Amino acid sequence: MIGLEYILELYGMQQIELAEKLGIKKQNINLWIKKKQKISKKHLPTLEQIFGIDAKYFSKELTDLDKLEIQKEKLKRDLQPIITKHEEQFLIGEENDLVEVPVYDKEELNQIEHAIEKAKLIEKFRNMLNRAEHQPYLDTFKLVLELLDKAQHEPVFHKTIEALAHYLEVLPDWVSTGPEQDEFESELFEVLDDFNY
Repeated sequence: MIGLEYILELYGMQQIELAEKLGIKKQNINLWIKKKQKISKKHLPTLEQIFGIDAKYFSKELTDLDKLEIQKEKLKRDLQPIITKHEEQFLIGEENDLVEVPVYDKEELNQIEHAIEKAKLIEKFRNMLNRAEHQPYLDTFKLVLELLDKAQHEPVFHKTIEALAHYLEVLPDWVSTGPEQDEFESELFEVLDDFNY
């Protein structure tokens, strides 16, 4: 579904109403939605202003993540939330790091932020899985999924994952859950070094 169509549906706005706001014919909106004509660049700033949505979303075929981002912007506009505090969260990306993320006074917004993080993880996992062409890597993915499914509440699982993230330099050294974790990692790294890993 193209962004404009989704946004109109989300906002409960008819094509005729948008056409009037833009000073164009309804047929133009219909041609944009059916991808028979590109959205005119001169109308993008007005669309951004009307909906409070970034111009990049109007013409593109939306992913689930895009839809959540659009819903978030609509909620922010409708609810006008207040940031009550910030929490540290691990950010996956080009530079893996902890970042301060806002916590809002409106639970709907916190829930959609959580859904966005889940969608980002799913998208990243899907991309990684698509790149895993050799069987040993697929077997590793299967094993990780089984561990997540059956042992996600085990402290040793979390300690080992955090330790591996430090050992393989996925997490910066300064990120730690405490002295107990540091001691665990020190002993684990000795074992790994003894076996030349």
